[in-house]
Amino acid sequence: MKLPYILLLTLAIGPVANAFALPQNSPTPGGVAVIDLGPSLQPAPSARWGEQGLAVVEEKGRWFALLGIPLDTLPGEMEISVFSGATTAIKKVTVRIKNYPEQRLTIKDKRKVEPNPDDLARIEREAAITAAVKQHFSPNAPRTDFALPANGRLSSRFGLRRIFNGLPRNPHAGLDVAVGSGAPIKAPADGVIANTGDYFFNGNTVFIDHGQGLISAYMHMSRLDVRPGQPVKRGEILGAVGATGRVTGPHLHWAVILNNTPVDPELFLARP
Repeated sequence: MKLPYILLLTLAIGPVANAFALPQNSPTPGGVAVIDLGPSLQPAPSARWGEQGLAVVEEKGRWFALLGIPLDTLPGEMEISVFSGATTAIKKVTVRIKNYPEQRLTIKDKRKVEPNPDDLARIEREAAITAAVKQHFSPNAPRTDFALPANGRLSSRFGLRRIFNGLPRNPHAGLDVAVGSGAPIKAPADGVIANTGDYFFNGNTVFIDHGQGLISAYMHMSRLDVRPGQPVKRGEILGAVGATGRVTGPHLHWAVILNNTPVDPELFLARP
């Protein structure tokens, strides 16, 4: 297992990004709140939710903060702090209710549902590695209009309440693309490979750091064609679809993490 490759991305990605299409504004659990911070005057403001830095991007002459909302958030208000020079302001977001459907799956490998003690020790080690990747915050504004990383049908949607072999497990924290083993997986936007590895649940996995706490992950792969620290461009091949880890068959599980929070990847797909 390779440790996370944490590095400064200034040279790899470049300075503050030009304006790109924003993700869809969806202030719900598992969604993204797009928060208007005002005209795009230099220097760019910064924003935080508690101790967590937020991505700030420019679009059509205005600055926007992007807040990933945890799946377990209750309806109500969230607050972020915005810093511009010596000025601090508070912005509030009203979180709306969203109910996700249930999904029941049968996993043939029983250990992937009820891990043994050795498996649990491995899972704990891997969780520490992935936590470091997801928490990383680099200074460069990300491109947020993503392309679908594999050509296939969108199958299991984000947020499904999952039951494996009759046992409740964590909600589905990504988007599944139904596509055959060996199909290419492509980077949805520019970034730097933050980590690769073979994980107990996720199988062969690639993480891309897109900047300012926006991370994407590609799981259950059959082949990895990239290495940690490697810059990648939108459309560059990362590897191939497979059936490694906890799966019912070949597919791509695509995850997007924003401010250390899994959010719905469909919100980042470029709209016509």
